[in-house]
Amino acid sequence: MSDQPRQTATYLSKRLAAAGLRPVSRFGQNFLIDLNLVDLIARSAEIRKDDVVLEIGTGVGSLTTRLSDQAGAVLTVEIDNNLHQMASEELSGRPNVKLIHGDALKNKNTLRPEIMENIRDAMARLGPESRFLLVANLPYNVATPIISNLLHETPTPDVIVVTIQKEMADRIVAGPGTKDYGALSVWVQSICDAEIVRILPPTVFWPRPKVHSAIIRLDHRPERRAAFTDLDHFHATVRSLFFHRRKFLRSVVISAMKGRLDKGEVDEVLQTLGHGETARAEELDVQQIQQLAEALRLAELKKQ
Repeated sequence: MSDQPRQTATYLSKRLAAAGLRPVSRFGQNFLIDLNLVDLIARSAEIRKDDVVLEIGTGVGSLTTRLSDQAGAVLTVEIDNNLHQMASEELSGRPNVKLIHGDALKNKNTLRPEIMENIRDAMARLGPESRFLLVANLPYNVATPIISNLLHETPTPDVIVVTIQKEMADRIVAGPGTKDYGALSVWVQSICDAEIVRILPPTVFWPRPKVHSAIIRLDHRPERRAAFTDLDHFHATVRSLFFHRRKFLRSVVISAMKGRLDKGEVDEVLQTLGHGETARAEELDVQQIQQLAEALRLAELKKQ
């Protein structure tokens, strides 16, 4: 293992103070100061030498160095100019690391195009066995759009291992009928296997967040993705089904399909699938929601 910055609270506070800096809350900056957990994140991704790893939220480069030791190429993105400069110093002399300064998101629903261009280029260089991984202590304020958007991308990450708020991790792995089950659960589980690796208390971060966190691992299942005729249509339909989660399924679907299907056509779809008048979206499992979304898509096509 090569030299790595000792990302402890003392180290970070001194390092930032020396540069006249402090963590920026609007960037969701909470540094992981338990080095065993930094190692656990990297280890849980099972990185290979021909892998391309994307990290969002470079910080001072503590996790980046571990990724660099194991991966063929690392692309790391940091929005904070001061941290970007600091990490550039820490990571100099590592030819397999490329740093990007700026926001990883172009907007809420789109990744910055430069990121995926770099990922594809690196994978082409490393050869046909190369995989794409996202491994990061994700800034809390961008975790949902980063994960959701990456699952739309080509290539899709083969493995995602990230630290996120426990509340979000609970939503990702939730099953039907639970309070955490919703659009994010269905979207992620439709194309990935998901598991929580470890729950993290606030004490392992500096500054301490007000909530618990979790390391979560997602494994992309290409055969599930390939089963969708129109993935964008499915994602949009899922989001609309859970927009008013307390309402009955019929009224939610009628609202979601307004201008595309009339009430009679919606009723026909629901009856064919065996969903009664008191059914709710949160009671349907992932497969049932997939069937509903596909039936609605086909009903729309039939009208055209």
